[in-house]
Amino acid sequence: MKRERSLVDEDEDGTADEPQSSSKVLSCLKDFDRAINAATSSLQNGNLIALPTDTIYGLCGLAQSSSAVSRIYQVKERDLSKPIAICVANVSDVHRWAHVSVPEELLADLLPGPVTLVFERKPVLNPELNPGTILIGVRIPDDSFIRRLTTECGEPLALTSANKSGGKSPLSITEFFELWPSLDLIVDGGRLGQSGNLQDNRLGSTVVDLSVPGFYRLIRDGSAVKGTVDILRKHGLKLEDHC
Repeated sequence: MKRERSLVDEDEDGTADEPQSSSKVLSCLKDFDRAINAATSSLQNGNLIALPTDTIYGLCGLAQSSSAVSRIYQVKERDLSKPIAICVANVSDVHRWAHVSVPEELLADLLPGPVTLVFERKPVLNPELNPGTILIGVRIPDDSFIRRLTTECGEPLALTSANKSGGKSPLSITEFFELWPSLDLIVDGGRLGQSGNLQDNRLGSTVVDLSVPGFYRLIRDGSAVKGTVDILRKHGLKLEDHC
């Protein structure tokens, strides 16, 4: 059987050549500032984009935009009962959107990094984002592009994996072609996780609930569970007991 030519080919650095049939792809490795400007404009116009993080490729829109949040669920075919985390640029930003119940030293040890920290949300956060819970997951990826983008937008991003719900978490833009028609922009950061275990990277961030002072509860092991738990224990937090 004759195999069809892919819409994009990958260079040696893992970035994809821009498809002839699409102008949606920009490489943040080849032109960082151009990609930042395009992504900022796209998000502020209410669109959804895909971009690299420190684990997998993410799908995002502005968290304060109810229409963008709704479209994320539609594009992913995601259960509305499943919450979406927010991404902020700096540790100081966490306090703006969430009631932080742990010491600053603990935050500084965990962030930025492949961890989502769950706290009680503040009223200033879009009430139509995860309306069924008083909690919010907060992410600061250890990635210069997404952190700069969040700074430029001046508000948090609603961030989730760039796949259909239940699908394989993508490490390159060629792994989520099915989402492309629904996206305004795809930021290509090359193939992710090349220096580590690919299967670990596909696990996404470690998600831990810190909303109860002095305790932690693992919601998802993710790609950094051991290091995260070690830090939590170092700061004296105990595993929450539901028995």
